[in-house]
Formats: sequence, structure tokens, C-alpha cells
Amino acid sequence: MTCKAYDIPKALIWEAWLHVRANQGAAGIDAETIERFETKLGANLYKLWNRMSSGSYLPPAVKAVPIPKKSGGVRILGVPTVADRVAQTAVKMWLEPQIDPIFRDDSYGYRPGKSALEAISVTRRRCWDYDWVVEFDIRGLFDNLDHDLLMRALRKHCQEPWILLYVERWLKAPMQTTEERSWNATKAHRKEVSCRRSWPICFCTMRLICG
Repeated sequence: MTCKAYDIPKALIWEAWLHVRANQGAAGIDAETIERFETKLGANLYKLWNRMSSGSYLPPAVKAVPIPKKSGGVRILGVPTVADRVAQTAVKMWLEPQIDPIFRDDSYGYRPGKSALEAISVTRRRCWDYDWVVEFDIRGLFDNLDHDLLMRALRKHCQEPWILLYVERWLKAPMQTTEERSWNATKAHRKEVSCRRSWPICFCTMRLICG
């Protein structure tokens, strides 16, 4: 029995931390590295669990890092803080097993245990059965992804209140440059970077729309 608003197992936060530590990654806007986070691991994980369980966790701003495109211009990469990556991973670990079974076997994008190489292998095999192929892509997916549609799809398949709460907060969280200035972008660009900032969650939930 817990007096918290949401019953989030401490073991889930711990498992999420293990995944984040294994993946490493750069520091976020707070400049806190994996190694520095780990020096106060118990306190940091407890604070995160406590805030998430009480519903008071507010995602911090994500660091906006410009990455040059081969075609010219830049793509903005969002780097969350270490603690926020743990929070996102915890949500992904809870959510993914709930929604993954609803997808078709031929759905390969961002799914656990599936890869692009597996998709290519299936495509090669089917070339012996069919003499045609249909190829399509969603141009500017992150620019055009409708957050309301994403949340509507998520609510259809997930009724867990704390999952819905934090996914929505991540979609609305701000981005900042390394100079601590708020990221000032167009409406479409804000959509793109807000999706990129919550990478585990958006990849997991947008499959509900894109299949």
C-alpha cells in the first residue's frame, strides 16, 4: 500500500537506470554526466521516483544540439538530462510490453527484437513471390506529427494515468541551447524538437499512428 498518487515500483526506476547507464550518452542541459549522477545514485533515483510517484515530476529543458545535414542546413538533436532519460526509459519499459503485441508481424520500426536487417531479409525473400513493390515515406514526420492525435491513440491503448501524464508533459517540455537560452523555433520546428527530446517515448507511441 502506498500513499503516493501513482504506484510506480522502485524496481522499475532501478531497471531504467541500468539501461541508461549501459547506453551512456552525453550530459544534458544541466551538464551532469552519467558518472556524476552515479556519485549520488541512491539520492538521485529516490528523488526521481518520489516526484514521479507524487505526480510532481516536471521534465527539465532539453539541450538543443545542432547536427549538420548532408543535404544542407541542420537537424536539432535533443539531449535530455540523465535523470530525465531514466524517467523516459521507465515509462518506455512499462508501456512497450502493453502496446507492442497489437502491431502486425510485418511492423519493424523501433520494435524490440526486430531490426532493419530483418526487414531487408523478408523483403528479399518476398521478391521471389512478387514482381512489384510499394515504397512510401512520411516527409518531415517529426515536423508534422500531431501531438493531439498521438495522445488520442495512446489513450485508446493505455489507461495508466501516470504514463499519460508524463508522455504529455514530455511533448510540451522546452528546449534550450547550451547558453541557457530558451529555444525559439517555429511551430513546426517546436513539434520536431519536442518529439526528438522524448526519443524513447515518441518512438514507442508513434507506432500507434504509423504502425
